[in-house]
Amino acid sequence: MNDYLLSVLLGIVEGLTEFLPVSSTAHLRISEALLHISLSDGYWKMYTIVIQLGAILCLPVYFRERIAKFLSTFPRGERGDRTALTHPLGLTIVAFVVTALPAFLLTKVIGKHLESLYIMGGSLLIGGIVMWLVDALNAKAEAGGQEVSETRIHTWRMEDMSLGQAIWIGACQILSAVFPGTSRSMSTIAGGQLAGMSRASALEFSFFLSIPTMVVATGYDLLKSMRVKGVANPIGVSQIDSHGWIVLAIGFVVSYIVAYASVAWFMAWVRKRGFAPFAVYRIVAGILVLAFAARLVA
Repeated sequence: MNDYLLSVLLGIVEGLTEFLPVSSTAHLRISEALLHISLSDGYWKMYTIVIQLGAILCLPVYFRERIAKFLSTFPRGERGDRTALTHPLGLTIVAFVVTALPAFLLTKVIGKHLESLYIMGGSLLIGGIVMWLVDALNAKAEAGGQEVSETRIHTWRMEDMSLGQAIWIGACQILSAVFPGTSRSMSTIAGGQLAGMSRASALEFSFFLSIPTMVVATGYDLLKSMRVKGVANPIGVSQIDSHGWIVLAIGFVVSYIVAYASVAWFMAWVRKRGFAPFAVYRIVAGILVLAFAARLVA
């Protein structure tokens, strides 16, 4: 397949799946396997990181007004009852730190799991079941809205989150780092819902948390991929020719555009319909991946 077309396809896959609760890592790995892309090739390792950066960039652009509002109200918040630690921006950093430290210590374990289709398939399947059950648990309260008292949902806006909720969501996100296929957004959304957050507030916090999480994770991976020592197939900027730069640029731009559109659509969808269709998709995809992995072994 032509490299330019290949870059467009992978950019679409990354943009569509990065922020939906279906696991972009699993979809990229499966796509690369089906398209016969060598995961040991240094250039394609860098390419995967670059298109992830393209997807990340859409978030600060899409949420620019919310970010500006949070910055203007830091640290006291809209009602003047927050601190630097309990302000939405502070809670985002707290959840990030809770995730980052264990994930860094488990880097070698994570690297091994990235190559396992069985782990990806199992994570897709189990994560889909968990997401379906959690969303169903909150469905009645979501239908009633804020007007209904004594429901299990007590946080309808990201501004009303507690420190405990942020710590819990950060801990849930560790699962997605250790088990590819779990999905970072699935683990944070389901974790938020279990902690009494509405679909919309859990989703928005998931997006905000993904900004520092993904920037640091992909930046770290990018630095590792460019090292000459200690890496089996390093790739340095000086080694990329004009063709390689064009392929990278295409993937980056396509990933950004598709990710922006998917975030806008996802926000509107969730407020009205919930996560059940994505849970079903994960279950079906997980079964197919496990069957595919079994065929490779047979």
